[in-house]
Amino acid sequence: MENLRFRDFVISSIAKSLNRKISKSKKLFLIMNVIKSYVDKCRMIADKVEAQQDKIATAAKWFAESILVGRVVHVFGTGHSRIMVEEMWPRYGSFPGFNPIVELSLTYHNNVVGANGQRQAMFLENVPGLADRILRNFGLDKKDTALVISSSGCNLVPIEMAEQFQKRGIKVVVLVSKDHLEKSTSKRADEKKLVDFADLVLDTGAPVGDSMIYIDGLESPVSPGSTVGGAMVVNCVKAEVARILTEAGQPPKALVATNIVGAARASAIFESAYDEHAHRMAELYRTAGN
Repeated sequence: MENLRFRDFVISSIAKSLNRKISKSKKLFLIMNVIKSYVDKCRMIADKVEAQQDKIATAAKWFAESILVGRVVHVFGTGHSRIMVEEMWPRYGSFPGFNPIVELSLTYHNNVVGANGQRQAMFLENVPGLADRILRNFGLDKKDTALVISSSGCNLVPIEMAEQFQKRGIKVVVLVSKDHLEKSTSKRADEKKLVDFADLVLDTGAPVGDSMIYIDGLESPVSPGSTVGGAMVVNCVKAEVARILTEAGQPPKALVATNIVGAARASAIFESAYDEHAHRMAELYRTAGN
């Protein structure tokens, strides 16, 4: 009898140990599966970006033409699209020639609720006429170009921003998530979307709804992809613009880290780049209202 009890105890202990190991292995598998899934989906986005090389090259050509004649590329986005605006300029590996238009009332929502909260920002990005009020601060020229960024392409302010640029004879490139845009409803009464006021459309490659990971037991997907794809597109454009400017004999003043060129050279480039930006912006302010 004692031997049987001992045997049952041993079998039970082994079973519990195996169950713990299986449970741990299953949990690890699920963790790795979610992580790998997101990385795999980002690789798919990268493929979609690479497939747009011709369009990206065209956008870069237009932008470089504006910069070479002393004008600027106006870059605008609301909400989280401001990330792509700041990715273009100013940051390491970027250069003057871009006018980053980041309206705080439409983007400064890190408080989430309360003053300057997300509710207000989402309301304001659908206020008609606000785009025109923003652009009233600048002297625009047909030699300028513009990049307007909106994942859904359906909010009023980005749409009207592109519309206003086109009315002034400025070429407009838009960066949207095409699949998401097609399944989204425009906030405009005429149902026009951002792509309806674009001379060229670029795609972040993100899916409908933006978020890419579905988890068992969780109602809503998580982990969006538009920022990944958007940043890739912006930096592809930036790289090609830099190549064109350099070949034209006007190499851009690209902000650079001290551990690449040394502190003195990096500081000199920063100062020179910021001065160039100030001079380009001064011309926009000088002719405001014309």
